[in-house]
Amino acid sequence: MARGLLGIDLGTGSAKAIVVAMDGSVLGRGSAEYPIHQPMPGYAEQDPEEWWRGTVRAVRAALADAGDVNITAIGLSGQMHGTVLVGADGEAIGPAIIWADTRSARQVEEITELIGAERLIELAGSPLAVGFQAATIRWVQQEQPERWARVQIILLPKDYFRWRLTGVYATEPSDASSTLLLDVRTRDWSDEILRGLGVRRDQLPVIAESTAATGKLNSEAAAELGLPTGTPVIAGGADAPLAALAAGVVDPASMLLTISTGSQVILPTYEARIDPKGRIHTWCSCLAPEADRNRDSATGAAWYQMGATMASGLAMRWLRDRVFDLPQEDAYDRMSSWAAKTPPGAGGLLFLPYLAGERTPHMDPQARGLFLGLTADHDRGHLTRAVMEGATLALYDAYLVLASLGATPRQAILAGGGVRSALWRQIVADVFGIPILPLATVEGSAMGAALIAGAGVGELELTSAARAWARYDVPVLPNTQAHAIYEQLLPVFHSAYVKHREDFRFLASLASRS
Repeated sequence: MARGLLGIDLGTGSAKAIVVAMDGSVLGRGSAEYPIHQPMPGYAEQDPEEWWRGTVRAVRAALADAGDVNITAIGLSGQMHGTVLVGADGEAIGPAIIWADTRSARQVEEITELIGAERLIELAGSPLAVGFQAATIRWVQQEQPERWARVQIILLPKDYFRWRLTGVYATEPSDASSTLLLDVRTRDWSDEILRGLGVRRDQLPVIAESTAATGKLNSEAAAELGLPTGTPVIAGGADAPLAALAAGVVDPASMLLTISTGSQVILPTYEARIDPKGRIHTWCSCLAPEADRNRDSATGAAWYQMGATMASGLAMRWLRDRVFDLPQEDAYDRMSSWAAKTPPGAGGLLFLPYLAGERTPHMDPQARGLFLGLTADHDRGHLTRAVMEGATLALYDAYLVLASLGATPRQAILAGGGVRSALWRQIVADVFGIPILPLATVEGSAMGAALIAGAGVGELELTSAARAWARYDVPVLPNTQAHAIYEQLLPVFHSAYVKHREDFRFLASLASRS
């Protein structure tokens, strides 16, 4: 019987599971979607039971696809920032409030003033944003005190899933960084921030490094997943740094561009190099800091800088469901085929993808989406291409911040669901104006979780295995004419936000009244 590793990624739109052999070859895949609930404008919630059911379907599909395989260990990946409040009975108290939620704008301002903007960035490596766990906790404390009084422990999405698998409350530095409750230099909870928020240490899970064993699969979960009881569950990591790991991006020579629900540009660093202006996030990677001591070819970086945007795949999903009302099967292939018939620039239609506010570079939860230049001549192909281009221009905007801070990567690797679209790959190359190396495995975060699983049980050396496992498609070269068009569009893209910033604030206040 073949031996394999199971990586599970609890994403925003779906759960993904991947079974990987010890040499990095993929034996089986599975996925299952679940919804985002928006009971009020600005709210973004998910039901942890829907996570569980979706993940069970995804894992069982991956195991069936893999055939006769013995799972040696399980690694976990998950969407960042979200909040699951758990009571004394181990049950989630109400829905999870996820990263795309924007209700906590007032709490962001209050916490930032309380800790001090510069001090918060110095400690946590990033400014606070809506949807981050620290802001969500404050909102619950103030707006739902009865719910807060019942809280025994506060978990990130993947760590709630760990609890369901093992009965253990634990996390690790890469995901804990994204709560804004962690001191990124010490890789431990910040007592200063916790005191400011009125959160006790015993309300947070213990922190172990990403490759640490954090329990074994219990009998109930094992039966549902179709796995042996006692299978080791390894700590894992946040989806963004795990995607970088799976892409072989473990040192500053390479950067990772991901196009998923949101998008990120990630650059590994050997130190916690923090932008004092707070335009980016500097957080812990999935590599232990001991790896920083000998910067040889086998060494990876224990921190990373990240520029993050809020809506890429989210914008495409909105277009699919709310505008085109398409069935899920083959919808994105159909949309890409429509967009491919439209030239660069989408016939003079520009899209600002700020459907859930925006992070890098604006850090503005009240930013709003915008189609600029819309005419009666535009059709579904123009709309789709404009959404793809707008999301990519926003990602490039985030990269420009890293470049201003001295980033000089030698190559750019592209990962995430957007890799599936040949058109979107080309748009990324054309906007950035450099060759793009697409990652052949689209389940990057789940693959990273499998890598962590192998390292956690001593089967793999993490950084060398990450480089060896990474498999790339043929490089995508930029089209010089298309790049010239996007260079002309970029100033318009920038000015559209600046011109409408105050309009967005008014419209956000109007929405809050409804």
